[in-house]
Amino acid sequence: MTVQDIRDVRAFNRFYTNVIGALDYSRHLYAPYTLTESRVLYELAHAPRTDAADLRTELSLDAGYLSRILNKFEEDGLIERSASATDPRRRRVTLTDRGRETAALLAERADRSVGELLAGVPAADRTRLTQALRTVREILSAGRPPRPEDVVLREPRPGDLGWIVQRNAALYAAEYGFNADYEGLVARIVADFGQDHDPHLERVWIAELDGRPMGCVMCVRDDAPGSARLRLLLVEPEARGLGIGDRLVGAVVDFARGAGYRDVVLWTNDVLTAARRLYQRHGFALTAERAHRSFGKDLNGQDWRLDLHRTPE
Repeated sequence: MTVQDIRDVRAFNRFYTNVIGALDYSRHLYAPYTLTESRVLYELAHAPRTDAADLRTELSLDAGYLSRILNKFEEDGLIERSASATDPRRRRVTLTDRGRETAALLAERADRSVGELLAGVPAADRTRLTQALRTVREILSAGRPPRPEDVVLREPRPGDLGWIVQRNAALYAAEYGFNADYEGLVARIVADFGQDHDPHLERVWIAELDGRPMGCVMCVRDDAPGSARLRLLLVEPEARGLGIGDRLVGAVVDFARGAGYRDVVLWTNDVLTAARRLYQRHGFALTAERAHRSFGKDLNGQDWRLDLHRTPE
């Protein structure tokens, strides 16, 4: 490391904070929150753990500073605080409906701001730029294994629906020996969603880690009135163990409940043992099963159902 190395990094920091408006973030996003406050709100909207202690550790914030931020959020009606269910000494922080709306609005404005920034970059240079940014992240986080809080659930972007088809086909061929019939099925499901879906009742989630998609799931309307159907749950092998599948299924259940569905149904095969255990943990119950020949294999298909009006045990 040389003096020039240090100067180069500091020069970049000054340049980039100016580019993204970090010194006047509230004006930059037309919001009454600083960059730090907006980051805390982002973590509350996306992190799987929302205890105050976890937030303090994840963001390396002084306890008093974080407390003042949370007090402000509580006064603004963005959060609710309660004792942790697992440790009464810890304080659980959850977003209210207003908090979720505010987080979504800030995310939308941030996306628009970055979109405007990238619009000024020639298309041929955008790939170089994003690859360079990813390289910075990889180098500066070298040696640190990925954590559950590094995973973000987001809406699909252009190209993600094609990724869902490709990864489902490749992964199920590698792990279960499914043939091209399965790829055709997935392609039809994805095409139907892409061509005609109601965003108030149907949705796709992409689990992203370090800028790369690592999982997905869909919630679509079932043929039976009042029922939602969970489809195409997938987690990349390298990202398993981070709780991604649990978060994806939870996202479907929460969305379906909020959209007013009566229940959530799904179809799977008994060879998918990890997925079946995941469905059981979320309260799904096996309702029917039948042997069938599909995708070049003899399989045992299963129907599962979650009653959204049933009180969790």
